[in-house]
Amino acid sequence: MSTSEVMESAADTRADPDVKGITEGLRGPTDASARGPSSGKSRVRRWDVKIRIIQLLIGVGLLGLWQLCAELQWPDPVLAKSPGEAYNYLTQAASSGELWSNTKATMLAVSIAWVIGSVAGVAAGITLGLLPRLEKVLDPFLDAANAMPRIALAPLLIVAFGINTTAKVALAVTLVFFIVMSGARAGVRSTDSEWMRLSVVLGAKKRHLFMKIFIPVATPAIFAALRLGLIYSLLGVVGSELISAQDGLGQLISSYSATFRMDAVYAILLMLAVIAATLNQLMSVLEQRLLVWQPPADR
Repeated sequence: MSTSEVMESAADTRADPDVKGITEGLRGPTDASARGPSSGKSRVRRWDVKIRIIQLLIGVGLLGLWQLCAELQWPDPVLAKSPGEAYNYLTQAASSGELWSNTKATMLAVSIAWVIGSVAGVAAGITLGLLPRLEKVLDPFLDAANAMPRIALAPLLIVAFGINTTAKVALAVTLVFFIVMSGARAGVRSTDSEWMRLSVVLGAKKRHLFMKIFIPVATPAIFAALRLGLIYSLLGVVGSELISAQDGLGQLISSYSATFRMDAVYAILLMLAVIAATLNQLMSVLEQRLLVWQPPADR
């Protein structure tokens, strides 16, 4: 192709609006970087504001739909309670202290179960990841235990420990342990074999391999499992409280469901959803702060 033909092709490309749009899109990051980091940050802030506005509109829309169903008495008059009635219960329960004492009992059990299950799960996962022969021996038993519906253990644990915090913690630990163990084991397994060979050739000792390769590689998977384990710890505790407990938000749901106080049930369910979302966000922020050495796309 001659020089004149190349120039004509370039001119045609600039004239074609579709091609021009594509090239402008490809040039976008370069132009943004040329304008400096402040321009990129302001663009990210504007996008964050748009996301928050969209989320707020979705929340308002869901509340409006809930209010409409309550006014239409759908699906059943017993179940049709408005957001205002749920809010009234929350204010009354908060002023009487019922809400805070039961929330404290639930969150105490969630915290204890998460810590115990996480420590045991990380230790077991890393051990099994480093000892494949032991993992092969125990694998059928771990799979069978993990596949067991853990909520079925709640009556047994209540008989063994009573209707107190210990029974709730025991059930939640069985959920958290297997989730964290699977994450830690998968993280250790994801270690690149080429890194291992190269490190051994360069004279790295076992403790160096463990601290410099295995732990950093497995850390993102462990954090993902810890975040998921926190939510499952909440599910385990509330599930145990629903069956039988002295206190806790699950026990309140069970009591109010038996007396058809659906406004209270809806209010507590919403509160549990807010707690779960808050815990997930806190873990996400902690993960981002501790894993700053990772590329943003891998966090």
